[in-house]
Amino acid sequence: MLGIVGTGLLAGAIYGAQRMERFLIGDPRFALAGPAEYGQESANVHLSGVKWASRAEILRVFQPDYNRSLYLLPLAERRRALLRVNWVRDATLTRIWPNELAVSVVERQPVAFVQIPFGAMSRYALIDTDGVILEPPARTRFDLPVISGVNPGAPIADRVVRVHRMQRLTSELGALASGVSEIDVGDLDNLKIRERIQDQTVLLDLGDHNFASRMHTFADEFPNIRRRLPAVAELDLRIDDQIIAVGPTPGGGRQ
Repeated sequence: MLGIVGTGLLAGAIYGAQRMERFLIGDPRFALAGPAEYGQESANVHLSGVKWASRAEILRVFQPDYNRSLYLLPLAERRRALLRVNWVRDATLTRIWPNELAVSVVERQPVAFVQIPFGAMSRYALIDTDGVILEPPARTRFDLPVISGVNPGAPIADRVVRVHRMQRLTSELGALASGVSEIDVGDLDNLKIRERIQDQTVLLDLGDHNFASRMHTFADEFPNIRRRLPAVAELDLRIDDQIIAVGPTPGGGRQ
């Protein structure tokens, strides 16, 4: 007897769930309305967190869902599509019953410019801490250094290592990094920076550690270096408390 009752209750529950599902799918009150006119945004999709990413590209992800039940919208699939949009680092999608959708985007934060080969020439893009290449937004300026020695076609794990080394260097330099215009991470055992100081640009070999102390040594000795070697273009600081001029210079090479 108990088995018959249990079977009946289960059947009733399944039938009720099926009716509820048909109701959620078929009732027009649950339809996600599309834009009122072509080129406009849907009033039922609430997008937040977007500054640099393309709003149009993000909203195109939801075109298959317009005028269909919100119940049918595949949240996980749409989130994966959003993560493929340039500048989108993370996204959260929330159904707001009966017929609205909230989309919250977390954008990537660029940390440097990177050169991208473009035929016989090259162009600049941006790169974030995850090694992801970002297209620069139109009419926007970023006060960031250039990172060289990063191959945009290399595996992302390699790009991440080089970006993180750059960030370690700038973090250790702190305020000393204010004059740095370019950081070369091509050789992870010898990071190089292009430093602008007193209207002169000098390439500095900093090695792989003691970045701040070596920069302090350079800053303290630069007036003397400039007096003795006014045309010097590159200095090797990898030996602590010593500065070596790289390449031919008038008056000798060691400071």
